[in-house]
Amino acid sequence: MALLSIITAPDPRLKVRSEAVDAVDDQVRRLLDDMLETMYDAPGIGLSAIQIGVPRRVVTVDVTEKEGERRPLYLVNPEITWESDETALYDEGCLSLPDQFAEIERPARVRVAHLDYDGQAQELEADGLLARCLQHELDHLDGVLLVDHLSAIKRGMILRKLIKARRQKASA
Repeated sequence: MALLSIITAPDPRLKVRSEAVDAVDDQVRRLLDDMLETMYDAPGIGLSAIQIGVPRRVVTVDVTEKEGERRPLYLVNPEITWESDETALYDEGCLSLPDQFAEIERPARVRVAHLDYDGQAQELEADGLLARCLQHELDHLDGVLLVDHLSAIKRGMILRKLIKARRQKASA
């Protein structure tokens, strides 16, 4: 496994719509393994392939709260097939928007169809943090960032902070 570099906004690659995976083969499983290792190292609870510069519909997620207890989910070609009318607000962060958080309203529950690590069709129903994380990561697959759910003013403030931080890091 390998640690991969996570792309940060406002990199235009994050706005690319990811392509479906034809088959879950050894190359896709290697990508999933590398993504999971990168996600844990970051540390984060979700990572989409586009965040490491790979425009494929591949996501890793692990929302377990206890240290040492890991239950990773591997989702290939995930698609939300149902969402609740009930919504929930949550202060979201993103590995591609380091140290930036924003309150986002999303459906409280979702159902997601996907292929697993072995290429088997699965369906997952989720609520709480898992539902939130799945929706966030699936947004990435369509080139949507959490700042795209905000007003233009809030989005601009966050993006300017990221640009400023990048400049400061480059000049250090």
